[in-house]
Amino acid sequence: MKGSTYLLLAFLTGCCFFAACKKDEADTQADGRPFTPRIFNEVSVFPESPDSVRVMSVGETLPFTGLQYSPGGKAKISWKVNDAEVSTADSFLFKAAEGGAFRIRLEVSYGGFTTSRYRDVFVIPDTYKKKDAAGVVLAYLNDTAGYKYIDWSTITHLAYKVATINAAGVVDVSKGEAYRKAEELTGRAHLNGVPVLLSISGALSGDGWSVSQSNNFGAVITDAAKRATLVKFITSYIAAKKMDGVDIMMTDINASAAIINDNIAATGLLLNELRAALGANAIISVTVPTNQYYSRYPDLSAATWLNVHAFEDGQHVGPGKVPGQPSGYNYFVTGAQLWKAKYPASKLVIGMPAFGLRYNQLDADGNNLGWTSYNYIPYKDILAAVPTAADKEYADISKGVYFNGLPLVTQKATYLKQNGFLGAYIWTGDYDVKGANSLTATIFNLLK
Repeated sequence: MKGSTYLLLAFLTGCCFFAACKKDEADTQADGRPFTPRIFNEVSVFPESPDSVRVMSVGETLPFTGLQYSPGGKAKISWKVNDAEVSTADSFLFKAAEGGAFRIRLEVSYGGFTTSRYRDVFVIPDTYKKKDAAGVVLAYLNDTAGYKYIDWSTITHLAYKVATINAAGVVDVSKGEAYRKAEELTGRAHLNGVPVLLSISGALSGDGWSVSQSNNFGAVITDAAKRATLVKFITSYIAAKKMDGVDIMMTDINASAAIINDNIAATGLLLNELRAALGANAIISVTVPTNQYYSRYPDLSAATWLNVHAFEDGQHVGPGKVPGQPSGYNYFVTGAQLWKAKYPASKLVIGMPAFGLRYNQLDADGNNLGWTSYNYIPYKDILAAVPTAADKEYADISKGVYFNGLPLVTQKATYLKQNGFLGAYIWTGDYDVKGANSLTATIFNLLK
């Protein structure tokens, strides 16, 4: 990485791989036949997949040792870090003093021919400087997605939806553990000045709301002992991954009516206990609905901000429902105003969808057939199917897809800016595209 500093140690092994090397293997092939230099024992230090990235901490050492070369003693060895030569020894030790992305390349040359291998390394930074931003443009990222889906220049914060409370009441973060994925994501965000939140929820559907009748999250936070355990887990996880806070997606409010009020009340308890555990500087956001339950929430002022789920009105799904735009401008404004009546606009981040409602089966009257006749399709998949759809709200896919295109998110973002709201969030960043048709970029450019 340009401008990075690192400690580099190298040493010679000075051995030959074959006894036959003593006869000078290169000379036996030199008569009209070019000799391509070779590297032996490479599997131990260079991954079979060149896309594999080794994630390390500052100060950790990655050895490139045990390698042997042909022709022995004649091939020129060159170790490069981000294209700068750092050693000509047989072996090499890489140790970074600061965070960044590095490519360690080995080049073995003889007679005008070169054989090369490389390994990409990401070193997690210890500290970072948050980018200057007056408001919030938050992108969610699903646990199945990675950092390559995000354009860091178009967001101010990232919520990694990697923590899910399952039916057993256990927090599953497994998808962020392989190859230190959660740490790498956080590190790459920090290198771009973007704070990262651990987003935690129960079982979710494609629209970012809970699966119907699910109560996985609610069952945990309504129990004082389980809630205390959850707070301890969140606190430890954030510290271990160097994250900046937590996003509470307690969306289990479409469970049975008997427990809805308890779940909503416990959201406030969880928020206050997390604030006490994480301290005043941690970012804590709480996702809140725009349906009939909004008025039942307790005091949420301990949150840094509230994420208002102002999309998916629920009026266009279910048996016999008329197909239409579920995340229109009027519903967005109504939801924003509901919470503005309770909290300052400067504490509210209003949500927009990067997905569409897709109808797969219609009844004889042209209405939605039933509860299983629709689903959700990412915005990127809509554009893949209909490349000219970015400036529209409807695409002729299956029995029809309704979504938010560039004109609608422009209208929504303009409303937020004109009315002093803290910002917007997108569900989800990995559903969006990069470039001129990006919903996130459009929102960011209007709100910056």
